[in-house]
Amino acid sequence: MSPRPVAVVVMVALGLWTSIASAQTPTKPQADKAMEDGDYRIGPEDVLQIIVWKNDTLSRTVSVRPDGKISLPLLDDVQAAGQTTRDLREFLMKKLGDYVAAPEVSVIVTDVRSMKVSVIGEVPKPGRYELKSRTTVLDILALAGGFSQFASRSRIVILRPEGEKMQRILFNYNRVISAGGEAENIYLQPGDIVVVP
Repeated sequence: MSPRPVAVVVMVALGLWTSIASAQTPTKPQADKAMEDGDYRIGPEDVLQIIVWKNDTLSRTVSVRPDGKISLPLLDDVQAAGQTTRDLREFLMKKLGDYVAAPEVSVIVTDVRSMKVSVIGEVPKPGRYELKSRTTVLDILALAGGFSQFASRSRIVILRPEGEKMQRILFNYNRVISAGGEAENIYLQPGDIVVVP
């Protein structure tokens, strides 16, 4: 075989290998980046304390409903889920400005309840876990008791809700714990399902 066809075969094989490797490498969606920046996004079932300075009538503690909204006097239903406390605070100050002169508003997340992640399959303690802080895949596997005897550590899948669809993120435990694989230990998001076959 002449050098030219060999070079073509090598280039095609390299391109195929690169596309397979990139399809299996987990990507970091925008929501992950927001969490890395320290911006916690309010979610359903979180408990918020809304304080309007010098106005006890408008101040209250509310739970975020499953539809992502909260109910407040004068404003009725307000979308809270998906916003940071800063975003919600600015929105409330603007809207309450129609009723109160220069309102000062504080928004405090008093109880995080929206960070729920499920682990199913070959783990000793499968179930739904309510998290209170940023958690990686290795963290949740440790909470679930590690692996059972027949677990396939290299074929773990994270199912991540994205609107009406589910994104599949492959997670290879053996690669993550080997040198240089730490970057693939991604942070979980609310609603993630970790499947250990």
